[in-house]
Amino acid sequence: MPVKKYKPITPGRRKSSVLVTKGVVADKRPEKSLTKKIHRNVGRNNQGRITTRHRGGGVKRLYRAIDFKRTKYDIDARVASIEYDPNRSAHIALLVYTDGAKSYMIAPDGLKVGMTVVASQGVVEYTVGNRMPLKLIPAGTQVHAVEIRPGQGAIIARSAGSGITVMGVDKGNAQLRMPSGEVRLVSEDCAATLGVVGNADHGNVRLGKAGRKRHLGWRPTVRGKAMNPIDHPHGGGEGRTPIGMKHPKTPWGKPALGVKTRRKKKQGSSNILKRRKQKRR
Repeated sequence: MPVKKYKPITPGRRKSSVLVTKGVVADKRPEKSLTKKIHRNVGRNNQGRITTRHRGGGVKRLYRAIDFKRTKYDIDARVASIEYDPNRSAHIALLVYTDGAKSYMIAPDGLKVGMTVVASQGVVEYTVGNRMPLKLIPAGTQVHAVEIRPGQGAIIARSAGSGITVMGVDKGNAQLRMPSGEVRLVSEDCAATLGVVGNADHGNVRLGKAGRKRHLGWRPTVRGKAMNPIDHPHGGGEGRTPIGMKHPKTPWGKPALGVKTRRKKKQGSSNILKRRKQKRR
């Protein structure tokens, strides 16, 4: 979906942009049976202490229950509508099955209202939105909403514009190339949905003013360079000075940006065939 800019009639509108949500029902109320209230912790843990900074406020949201497993096998489902979801970057599609049941799924690119999708443990038509095990998907196919363990539900590639390439299947495992370039082994019995997640231009939108950021639940962030030396390692100096050190640091003096943080003995590390490429800064 393209990004639209308006005439700069106000300072906030001058640098802001919006998505043209063609085909997305923006003002439709979500399916009531598939929504529930959620308690927001606004960056606090169970003791009430801030564990994630700069969170709080924001517009109230209803949670849309997404069917990440799609276990209604071999039953056709019609796409009734494609809707906006405030809880994720991707759009969601409302499915109405032939038996009357309703559910939400992540809307892939190219999915239209009126189309029919199906989930199966066998071979189905290779069209966008259909779901099947990885062992039945040809090499080179783009998929999303992939399971890590069979029956666990979609874990990988659920955000807007993300897609995974199936490299091939060998010895009971499928080789998947992630959007980051990482190549990972996953059981061939894990299910995946064909296609790439839609709303790829989500990351190209410029909010333009502080108010839109506050509506999303983000509070103001002060740059370390703008602080005093006692408050941040980057602070101090006369005028516009650089950070004054070889690598950037967190407010607590630990290295930041580009530092590996993955635990060496993390479960699943043995399934990574190729690490992702580190971005040079």
